[in-house]
Amino acid sequence: MHGATTAPMDRLQIVTVPQLRLPSFAEDVAAGLSANPKRLNSKYFYDAVGSALFDAITQLPEYYLTRAETDVLREWGWEIVRALGNPVEFIELGSGSATKTRLLIEETLRVQRTLRYSPIDISAEALRAAAGSLVDTYPALRVSGYVGDYFSILDTPHLQRTDKVLVMFMGSNIGNYEPADAVVLLRKVAAMLKPGDGLLLGADLKKDRRELLLAYDDPAGVTAAFNKNLLARINRELGGDFDVKTFEHVVEYGEERGGVHSYLAATSEQSVNVGAAGLQLHFEPGDRIHTESAYKYTAQNIAEMAGSAGLNVARSWTDSAGRFSVNLLVRAS
Repeated sequence: MHGATTAPMDRLQIVTVPQLRLPSFAEDVAAGLSANPKRLNSKYFYDAVGSALFDAITQLPEYYLTRAETDVLREWGWEIVRALGNPVEFIELGSGSATKTRLLIEETLRVQRTLRYSPIDISAEALRAAAGSLVDTYPALRVSGYVGDYFSILDTPHLQRTDKVLVMFMGSNIGNYEPADAVVLLRKVAAMLKPGDGLLLGADLKKDRRELLLAYDDPAGVTAAFNKNLLARINRELGGDFDVKTFEHVVEYGEERGGVHSYLAATSEQSVNVGAAGLQLHFEPGDRIHTESAYKYTAQNIAEMAGSAGLNVARSWTDSAGRFSVNLLVRAS
């Protein structure tokens, strides 16, 4: 295996999976800002500045998602980890800091002696930090972490498994995919599930328009700073000369499809150069760059999306206010 490192007692292993060459930041920026309409990939939000801003967003009173999902796991974690029967092992897509996952790890270790957790994350630094902390905290836990894009890793034989598997895709990350792409991802997961396995899917629920818009456009302007940091990152890393203060954060909600869409809109005419991307751009007032979509669901939407991927909803749990759902999907017979 490539790039494997092991901790004492062989309880921690990090594997860097060889990836197909992905477009660079400069290449993605060149393609996105040359397109009509202009767009930037939301995965580039998370440099050091963007990650710090997102951590601040999760603490805002208007941003309910993280708290609501955590409430579900605290209230129903005991039932979630027993739903498939034990023993079970975890695979998590886009694991990040694994803060909420600890709730399920602790519950699982109440009913089985040991647990293997296989987080997948594109950030080697985040993965190593989280994995090291977990094995230090839980002596009965073994972590086999995988550095890479989870689309690619799900298609490789690198992913080890021995027991019944619960794959986790949390944080409403599914909502950042266009609906057709979300089904493609769920199909990839379904293809690796064996009878008795499951997928735990976090999904934000449709709700009042005002509550949704406030969650993505808070009065303190933290989310606006998070969005504008994309332009600042282009300036820092790619030699861009965006005048960031002349762009505003714009959020719209399309009720029919349930999408909250974020944009950066020019407030004045300007020309922009991005040296490393070979771009010369012109903006008129009101010209927009699409930066993110976050789709919201009803229980029926979730069932239909799962069904399109060959999965059935076996159980669903929500927070007490009914804002956020955690869904156990199993492969259709």
